[in-house]
Amino acid sequence: MFLPVTGLNGDEGTDVGRRSRALKIAGLTLAGTLVLGAGAAGWAYRHLSDNIKGVDIDNALGDNRPPKPVTTPSPSGPALPSEALNILVLGSDSRSGKENRRLGGGDSSGARSDTAMVVHLDAGRTSATVVSIPRDTLVTRPSCPRPSGGSTAVAHHSMFNSAYEVGGPVCAVKTVEEMTNVRMDHYLEIDFSGFAKLVDALGGVTVTTDEDIADEDSHLRLKAGTHHLDGTQALALARTRHGIGDGSDLGRIGLQQKLVKALLEQIASQDLLTDPARLYRVADTVTAGLTTDTGLDSLAELTRLAQSLKGLPASGVRTVMMPVVRAPSDPNRVVAEEPEAGKLWESLR
Repeated sequence: MFLPVTGLNGDEGTDVGRRSRALKIAGLTLAGTLVLGAGAAGWAYRHLSDNIKGVDIDNALGDNRPPKPVTTPSPSGPALPSEALNILVLGSDSRSGKENRRLGGGDSSGARSDTAMVVHLDAGRTSATVVSIPRDTLVTRPSCPRPSGGSTAVAHHSMFNSAYEVGGPVCAVKTVEEMTNVRMDHYLEIDFSGFAKLVDALGGVTVTTDEDIADEDSHLRLKAGTHHLDGTQALALARTRHGIGDGSDLGRIGLQQKLVKALLEQIASQDLLTDPARLYRVADTVTAGLTTDTGLDSLAELTRLAQSLKGLPASGVRTVMMPVVRAPSDPNRVVAEEPEAGKLWESLR
């Protein structure tokens, strides 16, 4: 509807002028809000991407690696990836930074792979196998390029978690590939602080323990039963080994696998897309404690990977441990049990 204008100085003209100015102000406000919103979205995207630390593992290792499986490109163009994928996931026990020192219970120098899992996504991304590698496994650690230049020497009967200590992510990947003959397509690493903050951002996790836990090293005390844990407690559970079973790393792996399932169920139970503020907090928490290979070191690539897993239910994830036996040379260490371990790795190629 159009309003009549009788004159610039008349009452009706004054009302129209006021309304016109109000509409202009409203329009400018809306335009400004949209611009600021787009700017904020752009800032958030850059911030989340900048959080992620990338390591160029492919370039460091070159071509002397297990072959990549041959995949058939999708005829429909740039669809979400659906081919089988192997990802080495490490939990680092680095005490760098005040928060990591507090959660780790000390300021010991260096860092090792406190947790190591090979995550195999089946073709179609509707099922997955998570294989835990005991950190006390004795392996032949290959020669690895050092971040500062040169190479490490080959080391026989070396603990698996020492690979990360001497050569970082590159040596961890090379060691896993040498012992499994399985190509690691990607690498993900999270530290103490990052893991604890992720659990808190998700509202905690619910796990059931089969026995009482009292571990003086991880400072965790739980009665057998079901518990809802915050981030600090969940990290302590992941690190617990002396308070359960025979005190070896094998008992701890069982607890870590419970946590993997609990985290997947907690994520699946939340519709983060309906709460953008919370989604951002979770994304900021995840990326801030994350180190990846350069194929995943951007928010776009991580999002693409996450979207490709939308058909993967928590019930479709199988958790196993690499078959091991006590090492003949040291009862406190283990070695891969053959031929069972070889058959497991062959199924992931």
